[in-house]
Amino acid sequence: MAETSLLATLLILFFSLTKPSFSALVKQQPLVLKYHNGDLLKGTVTVNLIWYGRFTPIQRSTIVDFIQSLNSPTAPQPSAASWWRTTASYKGGAASLLVGEQTLNENYSLGKSLKNIHLEALALKHSQANAVSVVLTAEDVAVDGFCMRCGSHGSTRGKTRFAYAWVGNSETQCPGQCAWPFHQPIYGPQTPPLVAPNGDVGIDGMVINLATVLAGAVTNPFNNGYFQGPATAPLEAVSACTGMFGSGSYPGYPGEVLVDKSTGASYNAHGVNGRKYLLPAMWDPLKSACSTLV
Repeated sequence: MAETSLLATLLILFFSLTKPSFSALVKQQPLVLKYHNGDLLKGTVTVNLIWYGRFTPIQRSTIVDFIQSLNSPTAPQPSAASWWRTTASYKGGAASLLVGEQTLNENYSLGKSLKNIHLEALALKHSQANAVSVVLTAEDVAVDGFCMRCGSHGSTRGKTRFAYAWVGNSETQCPGQCAWPFHQPIYGPQTPPLVAPNGDVGIDGMVINLATVLAGAVTNPFNNGYFQGPATAPLEAVSACTGMFGSGSYPGYPGEVLVDKSTGASYNAHGVNGRKYLLPAMWDPLKSACSTLV
């Protein structure tokens, strides 16, 4: 499964920025995500949501509004839709996300400690072609590898393959990694955290990680699409740009973003229903570079 790992990517970026000074004399090579000739998810892509554990109606609406924002032509600029539009530059054209079935699993049917096999089993109940089934786990659900990864995506094996993903609420589980920059970081400079645009550190952190795995799922759904590095630990459309949210970003600093004057919340994207979100940079194939909205 492809994973969002903030720490690993920040370390890569750190060492790339701390090379001897003579490296500045060498022209930096463009970032290239190689296309491995596999199928991508394009056209209308259904996103089925499996809510595992207890989420409030406001928390669920924040996530659903985010997915719907990725296709909204009416939101002010910069918009979540303009961020998502970068995926259309990948081979095969645009992917338009449509919220499909939603399942509430508030009784923790598989317990509060899940492994990858459990995530796949939950997702498979909603498997279909040209779709991504996303398991969203509540803050009191432990997932194998949580904190080493903040979310992941993968696919089933066999003749017919289906894409699925997982993102967990990290409000009480390593928020310094999976909800950064809305929480003090685990490592590095202890700069003040940004104010979450929807007033919920865990959910706004989930939006960042959901954005990461959705972009990875459509551009590398079956582990033979766009990525850099080994297939077992690929850097994908957004995970190759982890930690970058605005111009001038560097490890430990998210960059210059917009601030809501009334709430002090930080954001870089407008969505539906007046929502604001902070979205990570995405690799742009036309520029061979990570691009931020602001």
